[in-house]
Amino acid sequence: MNHPSPPSQTSAEALAESTTEVATRLGRLHVRSTGEGTPTILWSSMFVDSHSWDPVVPLLPSGRRYHLIDPPGLGASEPLHAASDIAEAADAAADLLRELGIRSPVDWVGNAFGGHVGFKLGARPGLLRSLVAVSSPTQPIPDALRTQIKLLLPILRTAGPVGPVRWAILAGMLTDASVAREPIQRAVMESLKRPSRRSMALAVQSFILNRVDVTTELADLTVPSLFVASDDRGDWTPEDARAAAALTADAEAVTIPAARTLIPLEQPEALALHVRSFWDRLARPASPRSDEARSH
Repeated sequence: MNHPSPPSQTSAEALAESTTEVATRLGRLHVRSTGEGTPTILWSSMFVDSHSWDPVVPLLPSGRRYHLIDPPGLGASEPLHAASDIAEAADAAADLLRELGIRSPVDWVGNAFGGHVGFKLGARPGLLRSLVAVSSPTQPIPDALRTQIKLLLPILRTAGPVGPVRWAILAGMLTDASVAREPIQRAVMESLKRPSRRSMALAVQSFILNRVDVTTELADLTVPSLFVASDDRGDWTPEDARAAAALTADAEAVTIPAARTLIPLEQPEALALHVRSFWDRLARPASPRSDEARSH
């Protein structure tokens, strides 16, 4: 992949920010917005909120209106009141786009949970212009991880992200090197403090345990897509990402080293370069895709 030149716009644009609460079928979602231009959605991973995008946004191009979303039940969004699933989260995302007054298709960038929502929206005509799915496995969670989560869920529900729950979250989301970096660990821990214990537990049930296999749905994606893998997530390897891209009409896969799940926090510069390069490709005249691009 050819990397674009460094962005001319720095963090100054990201400082001009507004916030709003948007009503959806899964409650009010907290939205931070910055910039003007092409509508662009950044939807966060489980366990963190929109602040996980803060290192990335200043590195992305100007001429865009970035909407950073606290997902249902997380961050400053309204707590969940019942179990749900990713399909309903996608319905809530469609509500969000409508309530924000966005009439044109958006560029969607989703980390983990956000990528799963993007898979659903990308199959619905007229909602997305493109999809970037970051560390977003298309399969359900592995059985061993499911068992571990079920054992820890009662602790999360009653006591919150303490002790073994806290360290299981950090280990699952970050490499050892990233956990050792105080700003990254602090960003995750501050995110964990914002939702209620009940809402966090319902989010885990809804968007992790209730996650289903969408591999066969990849052929339904109707928008150009970029699948971003890391080199240290066992259930979404670079090979998995390339296999998913091969099942999709217009997709490419890239790998970012020294990261696990929270790539926006762990490797923001590398992620921003790949996203910018992908968007640059969309802006160029269409040309036949090559096998090399599909397997990159």
